[in-house]
Amino acid sequence: MAEKGHYNIVFIGHVDHGKSTLVGRMMYDSGMLPETEYRKLKEEAESRGKGSFAFAYLMDNLKEERERGVTIDVNYKKLVTPHRNITIIDAPGHRDFIKNMIKGTSQADAAVLVVAAPEGVQLQTKEHAFIAQVMGIKKIIIAVNKMDVVNYDEKKYKEVSEAAKKLLIGSGFKDDAITLIPLSAWIGDNVVKKSDKMAWYTGKPLIELLDIIELPSLPTDKPLRLPIEDVYNIKGIGLVPVGRVEAGIMRPNDKVVVMPGNKPAEVRSIESHHQALTEAKPGDNIGFSVRGWTKEDMSKGDVVGFANSPPTVVKEFTAQIVVLQHPTAIAAGYTPVFHIHTLQQSCTVTELVKKLDPKTGATLEENPKFLKAGDAAIVKVKPLKPICVEKFKDFPALGRFAIRDMGQTVAAGVIIDLVKN
Repeated sequence: MAEKGHYNIVFIGHVDHGKSTLVGRMMYDSGMLPETEYRKLKEEAESRGKGSFAFAYLMDNLKEERERGVTIDVNYKKLVTPHRNITIIDAPGHRDFIKNMIKGTSQADAAVLVVAAPEGVQLQTKEHAFIAQVMGIKKIIIAVNKMDVVNYDEKKYKEVSEAAKKLLIGSGFKDDAITLIPLSAWIGDNVVKKSDKMAWYTGKPLIELLDIIELPSLPTDKPLRLPIEDVYNIKGIGLVPVGRVEAGIMRPNDKVVVMPGNKPAEVRSIESHHQALTEAKPGDNIGFSVRGWTKEDMSKGDVVGFANSPPTVVKEFTAQIVVLQHPTAIAAGYTPVFHIHTLQQSCTVTELVKKLDPKTGATLEENPKFLKAGDAAIVKVKPLKPICVEKFKDFPALGRFAIRDMGQTVAAGVIIDLVKN
C-alpha cells in the first residue's frame, strides 16, 4: 500500500462563521472524536448556555475561549482519511488574535475559508484571504457554512460563493486553485456525509475534498530548515525544541546547528503526535531531543539546520510587499513588527525602492515618498538584530512575512534578496 501523503490545512475566516464547529463536526462524524468525549463537551457547552458550541469546544480548549466563545490560540488536530494524514490547524477569526491566525496560516499547505451564508464576505474574510495568498497557500476551499439558516437556498449559496471566489481571485489566487462547497457544520450537511437537502450541489462532501487535495511537493532535496516554535524542558528527556520541518530531512544522530546563535548539537530522537520517527520530512510538526544545547542557546524564531549547510543569517533584505491598510502611510524609517515563519521581530523599512502595479507588477514610480493601502512595492528592510530568513524562491516558508502594527496586519510580502550577516 502506498504511503499516505501528509499535509497541513488551516481553517480561516471571519469570527463566528463556524470554523471550530466545522472542524469538531468533521472529527465527530468521521469517528475521530469518541462519543464519550463529545458528550463531555456537549454537557459543558450546555452548562454555559452555549449548546451549539459543543463541537467548537473540541478545538477551543482554553478556558477563556470557552467563556468568550471565540478561538484565541492556534489548535492542531490529526485527521486520517483513506489517502491522507492531515494536520488540521484551527486559526482564530477574531481580529484581536490575527497574529495567531498568521502563525497558523504560515504552517499550512492548504486552507478552508469558512464564509457564513447569512452574512457573506466580511472584513476578516478579506484580510484572511489576502494573508493566505501572501503566505503561499496554494489550494483553498470556500466552505459556505450555515446553509441550514438560509433554508439550503441555492441562489443564496451562489451569491455568497461567487463573492468569496471573486475576492480570492482579486487577492491573487488562481481560478483552478479554488473549490466551492455548501455545508452546515452544526447539522452536518456535506461535512462527512453528502446532504440530501442540497440536491443541486453535485460535488463531494468536505472530507472527501480534503482526501483528494493535491499534495505539496516536498523540498526533501534541500538543506534542513526547521524554525523553532517553542522549547520545552521535559523530565527524563531534557530539552525538546518543537517546530515544523520546512525543508530537508532530519534524522537521529544528525549534526545540527541553531542560528543565529551558531550553536552545534546532535539530534538524539524525534517525535510527532507522540510517535517516534526515524526521519522527519517537510510538513512534519515535530519535537526532537538534542545533545549539546541549553535553553539559553535558542528561542522561538531561531532556525535549525545542518552544521555543514547552516540557515542564512541576514542583516538586511529586499522584499516585495503589498500594503493592506494603514491609518496614515508607510515611509522610510517605519519600524513595525515583522512575522516571518515563527519569528516576530521589529524591522526598519530603510528605503522605498519602487512602487508597483499590484495587478501586473510593472513599475509605477521609482523611490516613492510613501506607500498607502492597496500599494505594492519593493522595499529594503533592516532587522533591529540579525535574523534567520531565506529568499522566498529558495525556501518559501522562510521567505514570506506579514507586517503588524497597532493591532492589525498592515502589509504582507516576500523576500526577494538578502544581505548576509
